Amino acid sequence: MTRQIRHVGVIDIGKTNLKVAVVDLACETEIGVVTRPNRVLPGPPYPYFDLAGHWDFVCDALRALNEEHGIEALSVTTHGASVVLLNRDGDLAAPMLDYEFDGPDTLAAEYDLIRPDFDETGSPRLSMGLNLGAQLHWQLKSDPDLLDRIATVLTYPQYWTYRLTGVLANEVTSLGCHTDLWSPAGNRYSSLVTNLGLTEKMAPVKKAGDQVGKLLPQVAECTGLAENTPAICGIHDSNASLYPHLLRRNPPFSVVSTGTWVIALAVGGDDVVPDPQRDTLINVNAFGDPVPSARFMGGARIRSGYEG
Repeated sequence: MTRQIRHVGVIDIGKTNLKVAVVDLACETEIGVVTRPNRVLPGPPYPYFDLAGHWDFVCDALRALNEEHGIEALSVTTHGASVVLLNRDGDLAAPMLDYEFDGPDTLAAEYDLIRPDFDETGSPRLSMGLNLGAQLHWQLKSDPDLLDRIATVLTYPQYWTYRLTGVLANEVTSLGCHTDLWSPAGNRYSSLVTNLGLTEKMAPVKKAGDQVGKLLPQVAECTGLAENTPAICGIHDSNASLYPHLLRRNPPFSVVSTGTWVIALAVGGDDVVPDPQRDTLINVNAFGDPVPSARFMGGARIRSGYEG
């Protein structure tokens, strides 16, 4: 972005709550916030996220916050373990599955035969749909026509960027979040993407801070934002907590991001080998670098950092 930006609209979709906020970059403070619970609809065909309701909420919130504060740019952050599957018309090829649905567990043994080793992905084996690959495997097996319907696989923050701009992208912080789909050491998709038949369907990978486009005319109309409002690619929420510390601190340091999940991320410490049996893993930061991490389920989101 070439012009000076002060007020950024942030679409923050957590597992428990959605938030649209305006952040004043000069004082690094939220000056306006609108929230709502993250609804999971019961199905059929399975429990899924209310993307249509989310979109209506986001548009209404952006309109209200823009009228009060003036929004000059947009960014997106969301929870992990999620992708959106689009058809050739750019609409949903299937509802977005809730990662706490236990359907993928019914095909766990079959999935374990095709998932890469921990050494390749840094992803421990998790239950339900917490390994994104397990979600995709279950969906493709449960709906034999789905693979043909899928034109594009989008990581979750980038789905919302797509709704804003029409630009298709993926991004490494979401791809590297215990998905089984990414090889952090190789900075590339893992062998699972090929095993699932999705290689040609993955959107291009862009950086979290890339400006991917400007608002679609219909989005500008429904939100009241200027059509030339830039939108940034977007980032996984725990990595959004880590990102400012990467810019300002010299390693070693650690950051703890707390919300529905508590994530501890270690930067520049001693070399360690994470233990997948203890739910330690390798995340990927906004610059594409591997980050040893640990996690457990928590509560409401706050963000903190510890340097040491």
